[in-house]
Amino acid sequence: MTTRILVLGAGFGGLELTTLLSEKLGDSVDLTLIDKSDTFTFGYSKLDVMFHGASVESVRLPYKNFVKPGVNFRRETVVSVDPATKRVTTDGGAYEADYLILALGADYDFAATPGLAEATEFYTVAGAERIGKMLPTFSGGHVIIGLCGAPYKCPPAPCEAALMMHDYLTKRGIRQKSQITVITPFDIPIPPSPETSRAILDAFAERDITFMAEREVKAVDAARRIATTDDGHEHPYDLFLGVPAHRAPKVLAAGGLTEGGWVTVNKYTLETRFPGVYAIGDCAKQGTPKAGLFAEGAARAVATALIAKLRSGFTAVPHEGKGSCYLEFGGGLIGRVDVDFFSNPEGPTGTYFPPSLAMRANKEQFGATRRARWFGL
Repeated sequence: MTTRILVLGAGFGGLELTTLLSEKLGDSVDLTLIDKSDTFTFGYSKLDVMFHGASVESVRLPYKNFVKPGVNFRRETVVSVDPATKRVTTDGGAYEADYLILALGADYDFAATPGLAEATEFYTVAGAERIGKMLPTFSGGHVIIGLCGAPYKCPPAPCEAALMMHDYLTKRGIRQKSQITVITPFDIPIPPSPETSRAILDAFAERDITFMAEREVKAVDAARRIATTDDGHEHPYDLFLGVPAHRAPKVLAAGGLTEGGWVTVNKYTLETRFPGVYAIGDCAKQGTPKAGLFAEGAARAVATALIAKLRSGFTAVPHEGKGSCYLEFGGGLIGRVDVDFFSNPEGPTGTYFPPSLAMRANKEQFGATRRARWFGL
């Protein structure tokens, strides 16, 4: 019988995994990719929507353009997952798999922070669009970029938002009558890379941006415009950019797949405790940050493992735990940090590349190659 491979989630991990399997296995396997959305959006595009006036339509990539040999895309919502039998039920039917890969990403837990649902956040496309529409009429005041928990997607994003907010308010001529504060549970901006963190903190100091470390926003009162941190202090604001607490999708928890809020995997193989079931990307506790390139790295490891099982002459390559993050420093400049989480037994190591215009070209190339590889654009 034809081997059935079922991939849940069409983010960075799911798209790269199914692309690799299509390239090597083509239509010799029954390969199905399921996602509840009809479009894909790069996470960093939300900053363009907020600060550069990009339309939501311009940053969305339709899944109808994801056409790969042997891949059947289904726009459906996953209702239940039985990892023991590898049976998945959606609002459109039921699927049984020989290999099941969970790539459903992380969901935003608005209920974990009282009042956040009524406040403003910038981690959803709709939230970024809302703030982007508010900014032209913002007349100045205290801007708080507040994190409601960790881990969260794209660790540099809150600091990027602060630096871009500085540029935006400066251009509007209202920076002098404004404050910008970043509230974060981390002690430094990018814990795996002290050098990158120093560069960000130096940039904050130059721009008079406050970095409030080792604090979390625990409640938001949108009517009073107050953010309350875990030490009980109230912080008045005029504009709030929230980062919701994250969790693995409830459907995975209901299937008995999560421990401590995330799907536990072998960090080198991405296998769960259930045979033939893997988890990659933001839903998994895979030993790396919740960011696109790290999900891609996990996808490559799982793809080589499956190809090795199904084709002679192929060797599985373990997950390397390596990836990069681009960082907006404002003024059109982009920096980058490359982080290796597995090679050094003493902990992660990071290599910092200072901001430059040349690095912006690299970031644009990063997006262009994936648009072409996944969507043929």
